[in-house]
Amino acid sequence: SSGCNLHVLLSAVTLAFHHLLSPFCSPALVFLFSLLPPVKFTVTPLCCPSRSSILTGRYPHNHEVRNNSLTGNCSSALWQKGPEAEAFPIYLSKQKYQTFFAGKYLNQYGKKEVGDVAHVPPGWDQWHALVGNSQYYNYTLSVNGKAEKHGDSYEKDYLTDLIVNRSLRFLDDRSPQHPFFLMLSPPAPHSPWMAAPQYQKMFSDVQAPRDGSFNKLGKDKHWLLRQPVNPMPNSSINFLDDAYRKRWQTLLSVDDMVEMLVKKLDSMKELDNTYIFYTSDNGYHTGQFSLPIDKRQLYEFDIRIPLMVRGPGIKPNQTLQAPVLNIDLAPTILDISGVNLSTVNVDGQSFLAQMAPSLRNGTARPFFLVEYTGEGHPTTDPACPKLGPGLSQCFPDCVCEDAYNNTYACVRTLDSKNNLQYCEFADSESFVEVYNLTSDPHQLENIVKKVDPTILQAMNQRLIKLQSCVGDSCRNID
Repeated sequence: SSGCNLHVLLSAVTLAFHHLLSPFCSPALVFLFSLLPPVKFTVTPLCCPSRSSILTGRYPHNHEVRNNSLTGNCSSALWQKGPEAEAFPIYLSKQKYQTFFAGKYLNQYGKKEVGDVAHVPPGWDQWHALVGNSQYYNYTLSVNGKAEKHGDSYEKDYLTDLIVNRSLRFLDDRSPQHPFFLMLSPPAPHSPWMAAPQYQKMFSDVQAPRDGSFNKLGKDKHWLLRQPVNPMPNSSINFLDDAYRKRWQTLLSVDDMVEMLVKKLDSMKELDNTYIFYTSDNGYHTGQFSLPIDKRQLYEFDIRIPLMVRGPGIKPNQTLQAPVLNIDLAPTILDISGVNLSTVNVDGQSFLAQMAPSLRNGTARPFFLVEYTGEGHPTTDPACPKLGPGLSQCFPDCVCEDAYNNTYACVRTLDSKNNLQYCEFADSESFVEVYNLTSDPHQLENIVKKVDPTILQAMNQRLIKLQSCVGDSCRNID
């Protein structure tokens, strides 16, 4: 073929698996490269804004998707008219890539007020997108703009399996004259945690890890972290352990998906011309700081995500030390495909040079932005009448994981000398959290009152610059 193939897998923890055809491919040069979770970050720890960052290569303040709601611009008309019309699939299409998407897209996708299932984002040749949030059965797909309803038959409807089966069909039907790109976004391991029948009894004795900040008091942290009961009641611990097991069970079908795709590429003699990316849209916590289950928080367990890549020019068993962000996926994919990145409006940077130094020269980024806009309900949750309005995700045991004023911005510094995080909240306390992750990797102690004020001032100024950065200025802040 004329180039390298790209394949991205996105699951409910947004697993991205890209199959790329790129001009840098050289025959028989495919090795494994692994980026372990400690160096890959999301710039916002929630599904829709994170996925929007993956698609555009931009921070949330530039693509303006703030949370999972329509009012937060998740798959809104504003998103469709602006950032979505400039997302990386459009550039791949111009490069003559054959493009395929299947699975969860954005949480509000397919809503009637924003185009219904007829809306197919530009740049995709084959479109099999889930309407709404993650489901395994009883869902609707937009198949190239037409509604396709599914029931509860494992053989016909189990979404993870359906995604891989349709991707294999796409590979069979593609033109061998052009490169291809697949983005697969299975629901696993997102709730409602419905494993395939053959995996429903697996991991029966597994518990969520008890180390680090598990079941610790959220001392000296913003108010949302100070409200959970500590130690957690047994009902919360049993709930999170059950969720942890079920998440693992659902991922066994994702393991099957990866195996089937790799074998298919090998049988097509395309594996040596293919880049495969496997990643996620956000982290997750199960009991950290006595929060039972969710994401949305500024801490490492919610902002660190896995990334594994294999492809031409990548040496085996590497672990990159410089931080890689989810906003770097789009420019990396476009870099591999041969797009001139100076013509693309992105905040991230290609990490092709880090993966394959023989192909590119790159520069490390010593610090970056993490930002999130909290979600809440205007009325009190009937199940938790004592809590009042403005909160959300209050389960189990009325422990709330989010609120309107769980809105923050952080500057994360990670290089050979510093491993720091500085965060400011937009709340009535103007709360600030600071962590030295070299001495305190689990962020148990907020050291804001112990840090030299000149350092705090410098971090504040750096954060201000990052919050207003656009494009090149996001990559070149002193």
